[in-house]
Amino acid sequence: MNPKNAVLRRWTPDDAGALHRAVACSDDLRIQFGQQDLATHDACRRYIENQLAVESASARHFAVAVDGVAVGDVGISSMEFNHGTAWVSYWMSTEFRGRGLITRGLAAASEWAFSESLFRLELGHRVNNPASCRVATRAGFQAEGVERSKLRYGVERYDVETHARLATDRSPDDIEPLPR
Repeated sequence: MNPKNAVLRRWTPDDAGALHRAVACSDDLRIQFGQQDLATHDACRRYIENQLAVESASARHFAVAVDGVAVGDVGISSMEFNHGTAWVSYWMSTEFRGRGLITRGLAAASEWAFSESLFRLELGHRVNNPASCRVATRAGFQAEGVERSKLRYGVERYDVETHARLATDRSPDDIEPLPR
């Protein structure tokens, strides 16, 4: 697959095989999805139909796709239009990490969110995940502080560094957002 043929698009039930492969090949994605059952193709299809492909007033997910195959996700949730805020999350299949695709996807999803009248986008990453920090920073999200023991995966708790990007912040000059 050629990363130059990458786009940001909606999830479809046809992406179930790609989601299943991504989760099966990554211990950290299995942990990130927590209690969600994604062990089978059918379970992944149901998750896509009920979560990732659903467009609601408060949430939207975008697949990062290369040559038509979903290899990552950028989610915008907890959209609150009174204050113009939302929470952003993202993940990338192991085999496509380190190529800048999720950064470009995050930049594109941020542009979409700002075009929908959101003003402040927030995200958080475990402090022991420097790759996620680089994605956030390169996509224009500024670090704002550390929340102690915010996340729990299994029995372990993790500190989280919070980042935010405002609609008035300058877009990163060296990042070309994925086409939508």
